[in-house]
Amino acid sequence: MSKNVSIKYALDWTTVFFYVVLVFMGWISIYGASYNFDQASIFDFSQRAGKQFIWIVTAFALGGILLLIDSRLYNIFAWFIYVAAILLLIVTIFVAHDIKGSRSWLVLGPVSFQPAELAKMATALGLAKYMSAYNYKLKTWKDLIPLGIIIFIPFILIILQNETGTALVYLAFTLMLYREGMNGIVLLIGTFAVALFITIVKLSIVPIQVDHGTLGMVMGMFMILLVQFVYAIFFCRNQKEALILLLGTIVISIASYVLNFWFYLNYNYVAILTVVASCIYWGIIEVFYRYKKYLFVVFFSIGSVMFCFSVDYLFTKVLEPHQQVRIKVLLNMDDAPLGAGYNVNQSKIAIGSGGFFGKGFLNGTQTKLKYVPEQDTDFIFCTVGEEHGFWGSTLVLFVYWLLLTRLIRMAERARDAFSRVYGYCVASIFFFHLMVNVGMVLGIMPVIGIPLPFFSYGGSSLWGFTILLFIMIRLDAARLERLH
Repeated sequence: MSKNVSIKYALDWTTVFFYVVLVFMGWISIYGASYNFDQASIFDFSQRAGKQFIWIVTAFALGGILLLIDSRLYNIFAWFIYVAAILLLIVTIFVAHDIKGSRSWLVLGPVSFQPAELAKMATALGLAKYMSAYNYKLKTWKDLIPLGIIIFIPFILIILQNETGTALVYLAFTLMLYREGMNGIVLLIGTFAVALFITIVKLSIVPIQVDHGTLGMVMGMFMILLVQFVYAIFFCRNQKEALILLLGTIVISIASYVLNFWFYLNYNYVAILTVVASCIYWGIIEVFYRYKKYLFVVFFSIGSVMFCFSVDYLFTKVLEPHQQVRIKVLLNMDDAPLGAGYNVNQSKIAIGSGGFFGKGFLNGTQTKLKYVPEQDTDFIFCTVGEEHGFWGSTLVLFVYWLLLTRLIRMAERARDAFSRVYGYCVASIFFFHLMVNVGMVLGIMPVIGIPLPFFSYGGSSLWGFTILLFIMIRLDAARLERLH
């Protein structure tokens, strides 16, 4: 069978079907979110739905072109595409117009697009190219360094464009690294860092008595000690050392509480000194027993203490004021129902008012009266919840789940490392967008302003997701072509 014939039968038409269904659902939702009684036609090109239809047609054409390209060219030109995307991101920093504090959009006549959306595909190709090199194995920390550089370059360039939300999407590539052999301890460290950050930020305003420290720092040190205890028992299988650590912590805690009646004690310092003492304890065990696994506990604890001291700087100096407020709203530190929390509050009202069956297509009051800002872009999912209710929202999420499982299946059946790595990159990006976007609409994730794939209005995101997906479909089809 020739290639020209086999490509028709080699394509995963099920994935293409899921793509078309999601795009159609998104188009209908955009029409519902931006519906105008005076201009009611869905094909009115002066309205959002009409403009999105044009983007959909061009996206279908683009997808078709990507399927006609020889799959080997994506591998051959991967580095060229990656470098071109990086140069485009650099140019964007200097020539893009300032739009709501962001310099991330390039304007070409009547069309504007966001290079960061295309850079996701380029980064995925770059990672796939590097990790598919002959004899490459992800075994040691040194193997992670070049991968980190590939991800970090577009990440920092997008940060410089003041698009923190889009930049955070690049963290999704770490999910692919676990499939390729990265140690799971990295994920645990990342999760612990997030928990530590939240604890310090939320509880740093809660004092322990007056001028005796804050609950945030004390709880942070307690979490570090808890990790040491769990590590000693479950990873090192040394219950004796873990018990000594536990008893020592209890003795120090009781002693500091009693001494506080006669002497002034700052519990922050007591907690920090307790962690330092525990590090010395593990160091002594390391010296006498030459058990190198305890060195990890020492370095992890010292790094965690340093991180605790840097949280205030990261929160107040690195994050923008509006980002700080959004995190405070998420952590219930600042309700701000008419301020930063307005979008999320109105979104939850819209979704809740939809009930189980919804109010019906074009009958959403929150949507029609424009109570939810950005309701056809970042908050498009609240339109689904209000008009189609719980069952409609569940249906949309189910189709996304089918697409994600299909992508993972395509990646697993790939006959080369390049296609497998790229497939998991695509699946990771889609999962991150879905999780964060739906989460922020429901108020369980911070509002970082990233689109819902194939649903949110905009040509850049639609093109970006289409390119990501159809390159994967083309790479998957190549596995059958090579059998003929």
